[in-house]
Amino acid sequence: MTGKVHFLNARDSSPTTGSRSASPPDRHGPDDAAGFDNGRRGRFNAWFFTRFDRYIAHISRHQKEHAFGGIRPGTIVEIGAGLGANFDHLPSGSRLIAIEPNLAMHTGLLRRAAERNIEVDVLANDARRLPLADDSVDDVVCSLVLCTVDEPAAVLDEIRRVLRPGGRFRFFEHVAAPAWSPRRWLQHAIRRPWRWLYEGCDTCRGTASTIQAAGFTAVDIRRSRLRHSCFLAVNTTIHGIAIK
Repeated sequence: MTGKVHFLNARDSSPTTGSRSASPPDRHGPDDAAGFDNGRRGRFNAWFFTRFDRYIAHISRHQKEHAFGGIRPGTIVEIGAGLGANFDHLPSGSRLIAIEPNLAMHTGLLRRAAERNIEVDVLANDARRLPLADDSVDDVVCSLVLCTVDEPAAVLDEIRRVLRPGGRFRFFEHVAAPAWSPRRWLQHAIRRPWRWLYEGCDTCRGTASTIQAAGFTAVDIRRSRLRHSCFLAVNTTIHGIAIK
């Protein structure tokens, strides 16, 4: 990949740097690309995921290797790219379109892209309304994101729309613990303050059933716990691949 990083202005369909034009044009109005900034909470989360980046990568390495391994060069979309924690799983020669509406994450995301020599277009769009054409993407990557969106089913509809036939949706998410587990009680106990602090993150999502009902032709979902994790409330996870 080249070392050039493109940043797409939230209200402009063309890059502000570089020569490559955005493709395809926005399907929606400018408000869909406004992004958000929660002030101190956003800055806290940017700091938190920077500080714990290596730790989270370590405890989730097996799940991510299964879900993200084998990605071939092509057009890749990452929903909720954050600070670029998944860049190491991307193959050389790909074009990455990073959907990240949290403006507090953009500086760190672009910095890591430059450090990793990754060419990336950053879009602040809502994942429920992606500015991409139907059947235009080879792989979509999503990691610890479906817990935060207001309408996960709508996000999955958009993912399926933009994927090419045979394209893959690759995911790693934390989910609600089994009903009999003490972790489930903990998840409910901290649900409201956790969701506020971590900008929408819901500790009790049943994401597996949402993915299964999203209309993919094949879905492989594996359940696991993050071993030796200090994040007890969110160490119940799923990972896998869904094929359009």
